[in-house]
Amino acid sequence: MKGRVLIIGAGGVGTVVAHKVAMNRDIFTDITIASRTKSTVDALVAKIPGGKDFIKTAQVDADDVEQLCVLMERVQPELVINVALPYQDLPIMDACLRCGVNYLDTANYEPKDEAKYEYSWQWAYQDRFKEAGLTAILGCGFDPGVCSVYTAYAAKHHFDEITHLDIVDCNAGDHHKAFATNFNPEINIREVTQHGRYYEDGKWITTEPLEIHKTLTYPEVGPRESYLMYHEELESLVKNFPSLRRARFWMTFGQEYLTHLRVIQNIGMAGIEPIKYKGVDIIPLQFLKAVLPDPKELGSDYTGQTSIGCRIRGLRGGEEHTYYIYNNTDHAEAYKETGAQGVSYTTGVPATTGAIMFFKGLWSGHGVFNVEEFDPDPFLEEVAKQGLPWHELHDIDLEL
Repeated sequence: MKGRVLIIGAGGVGTVVAHKVAMNRDIFTDITIASRTKSTVDALVAKIPGGKDFIKTAQVDADDVEQLCVLMERVQPELVINVALPYQDLPIMDACLRCGVNYLDTANYEPKDEAKYEYSWQWAYQDRFKEAGLTAILGCGFDPGVCSVYTAYAAKHHFDEITHLDIVDCNAGDHHKAFATNFNPEINIREVTQHGRYYEDGKWITTEPLEIHKTLTYPEVGPRESYLMYHEELESLVKNFPSLRRARFWMTFGQEYLTHLRVIQNIGMAGIEPIKYKGVDIIPLQFLKAVLPDPKELGSDYTGQTSIGCRIRGLRGGEEHTYYIYNNTDHAEAYKETGAQGVSYTTGVPATTGAIMFFKGLWSGHGVFNVEEFDPDPFLEEVAKQGLPWHELHDIDLEL
């Protein structure tokens, strides 16, 4: 393959992908970046050393299949890296099918009018991508993404049978803002305020938002209160690792963040239904997004680390063992390298690595795939080189 790539999206994650793709020009021989506002993309490329000389920019409305097809016909990419909004996954997949282009994203599709996270919409494209002889790689961020690959690696190398999985996501950083979200505010607030959900003994159990929480200890960070949430990778991991008896997802939040979030909900600003304001329909959460700090502008003052990984229990040789595999990323170091904070970095680096796997022919096949369905070894070797080294702890107290 030629390494001709089209990146759609120029937010925080798109910023990281653009920088990392530009650092791997032996793989990515022709690079185009597109977003709704071309000036945003031009400004991003201007910050990449020599970027104006070898990166093309374009404007596109990623909700519009016709616009996407016009762009793809002009660029002729082998692969689209979709780091736009999750609402736009399906239009981009439709355009890829129409134009004969392979596809990769970092988060599953969700409708604009409902906070709902499931893969059914994208899994429904399986036959169409297979018949077209195309590859669609879903959820190649960190969670979903690297944590799914961690699980596959554990199953391949350390367990005969995985029975319990807890994905733990800690952001122990400080952006020094009264309130800000680390990625798109619409997506972040919708995700945090939805009902919790986890898998146990063959069924899904629903909880109130952030109802279940406990203190977990994170490497190099220490104890942090962690809240049970639903995250889309649980759905695919339970499907692809049927030995799982329980699968859960935990994320940390500071009390100040939760206080602001509670106020936002109580005054109706987290709403996604349109309301009338001076005769015009507005969506409260979209208005809130417009006044909150832009996540891609948080990096310059961000300090501290993220710590994300999988705590796994299962059987090997008839005996029970535990295993913890994780990555810690420093916000300041991420910003120094790419101009983006650590949360964007931990999503953008895996997306770039997944694209490298595709162009090297190491992740291949016709149809729609979640990342845990591929060989985890070359990905984990490459993602460490690209900036996300990983660590293992065996037979420890998982605290869960």
